[in-house]
Amino acid sequence: MVLPKLHAFIDEAGQRSRSQKSSDHFVMSAVVVADADLPRAAAFLASLRTDLRRRPGDTLHWQNFKSHTDRLHAARSLGAQEWATISSVVVCKRHLPAGATRLNDDQAYLYTFRFLLERLSWLARDSGSVLEYTLAHVVRFKIAKLREYESILQAQDGTECRVAWPSLDPHGGRLAQPSGVEVLQCADLAASATYAGFNADRFGNTEPRYLQELSPRLYRRGLAPLTSYGLKMHPWNNSTKAAYPWVAAL
Repeated sequence: MVLPKLHAFIDEAGQRSRSQKSSDHFVMSAVVVADADLPRAAAFLASLRTDLRRRPGDTLHWQNFKSHTDRLHAARSLGAQEWATISSVVVCKRHLPAGATRLNDDQAYLYTFRFLLERLSWLARDSGSVLEYTLAHVVRFKIAKLREYESILQAQDGTECRVAWPSLDPHGGRLAQPSGVEVLQCADLAASATYAGFNADRFGNTEPRYLQELSPRLYRRGLAPLTSYGLKMHPWNNSTKAAYPWVAAL
């Protein structure tokens, strides 16, 4: 029997590094779309380009939306798309144990990716689907590193790693540019909107409203906490719960 296919498009916001000078947060987000709904995702991006006064075919990047109104409209519009399911991992670097800061950039990226891949595999498993995943290409990150890490995770199956491998494409993930795989632009919107809720700007302000607009699309599994599935916080302890009390209300 051929299982229905899901596609996860993954992008990130913030810096991978965990130095004192890097961003306080690193966010990795996936927008999951059923195979049959890919045309709806493309139509959404075309409509959003029109709304934001972009040319047909322009690549949509959150960082190029200079006004709050444009960013709010983008977040609200994505949050209204019933074909989309969003899962994000938010790494709160200043709350991590001291040893975690010793990870290099690639290790920090892949460690975050593992949390996200677990959740994507659970979503596919629960829906009786098989999921393909595409990551937005990261500077100086090669596909060989992804393949090596996938192999490491498979060797940890049932111990440290809880990925539901039978629900994932056995060929592994791929790397692509948002200009070439346009639905990655939805992942850019999701990651950047989420990031704005946690990482302060140069004036010390955050903007959780964008994430609140995305909230209807966040992956929720029964009565389980959102922070276990659609918005994985790392770490999630008394310190981070006190720092981000609004998360519980999403």
